[in-house]
Amino acid sequence: MNEPGDAGRSLTVAGERPRSLRDLSDAGTLVVDEQGRIVEVNPRAERLLGRAAADMLGRDGHDLLHRGRHGETLPRSRCTMRRPLLSGITVQGEHERWERGDGSLLSISWTVTPCRIADDATGALVLFHTSDPGVAADRTPAVPASSLSELDRLALLAETTTTLTASLDPGETLRQLVHLVVPLLADWAVVDLLTEEGEVSRAAVVHYEDGALAHRRDLEGAMPPVPQESSMPLSRALRGVTAALAGPQDYQGPPDSGIAVVQRELFEATGIHSASIAPIRGVRDVVGALTLGRAERPGAYTTSDLLLVEDIARRAGLALDNARLYQRQRRVSETMQRHLLPRIPRVPGLEMRACYLPAPHASQVGGDWYDVFVLGGGATGLVIGDVVGHDLDAASGMAQICYMLRAYAGERDEPPSRIVERLDQAAGRMAETTMATAILARVEPSADGWRLRWTNAGHPPPLLVERDGRTRYLEGASGLLLGTGLPVDRDDTVADLPPRSTLLLYTDGLIESRSHTLDEGMLRLSRHAAALAQRPLGGVCDELLSRVRPTDNDDDVAMLAVRIPG
Repeated sequence: MNEPGDAGRSLTVAGERPRSLRDLSDAGTLVVDEQGRIVEVNPRAERLLGRAAADMLGRDGHDLLHRGRHGETLPRSRCTMRRPLLSGITVQGEHERWERGDGSLLSISWTVTPCRIADDATGALVLFHTSDPGVAADRTPAVPASSLSELDRLALLAETTTTLTASLDPGETLRQLVHLVVPLLADWAVVDLLTEEGEVSRAAVVHYEDGALAHRRDLEGAMPPVPQESSMPLSRALRGVTAALAGPQDYQGPPDSGIAVVQRELFEATGIHSASIAPIRGVRDVVGALTLGRAERPGAYTTSDLLLVEDIARRAGLALDNARLYQRQRRVSETMQRHLLPRIPRVPGLEMRACYLPAPHASQVGGDWYDVFVLGGGATGLVIGDVVGHDLDAASGMAQICYMLRAYAGERDEPPSRIVERLDQAAGRMAETTMATAILARVEPSADGWRLRWTNAGHPPPLLVERDGRTRYLEGASGLLLGTGLPVDRDDTVADLPPRSTLLLYTDGLIESRSHTLDEGMLRLSRHAAALAQRPLGGVCDELLSRVRPTDNDDDVAMLAVRIPG
């Protein structure tokens, strides 16, 4: 097979002898593969379209060229020229509009016919020439209409885009996809997804029954691999080749693969008599395949229906691809963040626990952190902080701030306020502007027990819980957050820590909520902390997370608890 762009390449159309595209000099000529990508262009097409062949090869012909009456892009479900790829019939028409290289519209008459472009690959030959837009004619053969009106189809596509892009959770995106198509377009919806390792998983088999959607869990789960040589509709869709209409009859012969056996079992178990199967394509790769099936309702799917399903699957693929990309970034951020959090050192006399909980619902990965380190003179440094921002930027900013603070604290025997002043100046010199809230504290033995000295850079105040349940927030030494670039005079505050008291340092994800004020969140924390005053410290952090953290908070949480000896 010659490379795309070879003008001497030959192709066979309707069984005729092989010819070169250069033989077709009177009409503009394109050849597209089964996915609709342009693989051949003749010189006449270059002149008519005002585009060089190199600018068209490999591009999706519909996306690149096809336009509406006013130059607007058209959904694939309205592309009559794609029907030969799906139905295998020749189609003709007039007065379609293609966009030329300069942005102007070219009105064309056209013929599209299936052709073989290689021994194992088919596509379509597109012949076109300019037409008079003032003459209304259309010789496109009658095609069975879709079950939806044109207005309903456009409304469904718009709703699909809006709904599926509203979430960055692949599971939620999949659930919304099923709700969009069942029962409106199908009695059954089946979604097969390709994992990042290239394996196939039947993620959903959903049936509309008694006014609700019901999963057939027994039909879901791992699938056999996709064979590259298989010509069965589902295998071709999972390879991203093309969409197809299918039915039980397509899987009655000897199966060519394990996935064909599973698909035959699906038709038998569900009673599907007609199905539309379309690839779910992401930006770069195939994500999976969408199968819509009719079992109870009569009639078979038409080519028009398949065009609509193909367009829905394409939009679902972009949404799923985006959600997966976000999930990968989130996992990298969370892993990086967890690895940067330190192990709590053993300090004679002090009992300490720390925890970190990522954001729920895969929505945000923040820059929350804690740190504990041993200082000179028997003192222990305590840090809690929160970098402004999310994802990798926040995690990397947190790493820099955390390690600079630890280095400054261990370099000299200085009060916390002075160390934080130096950190604030360093943050202003970072290549990427990084702002953060933080508390730096020293807890150390004193003549009467234990004492806390701290400074606060815009962070929620520590909570001191005494053994008898009395609580108070340590409000002193508050100043601006780090990284503002403004000169700040920072202060220290000192407080005695009663025997068997518990000191809690936490980030705002524990107390902030969209449904109540910050003061209400702090009151809730103090009440629950008081109830846990005499509990073993090991379970205090987990209990506070479950009792206090608001369900509508999409932020992560870091917490550090210190129990003073009795």
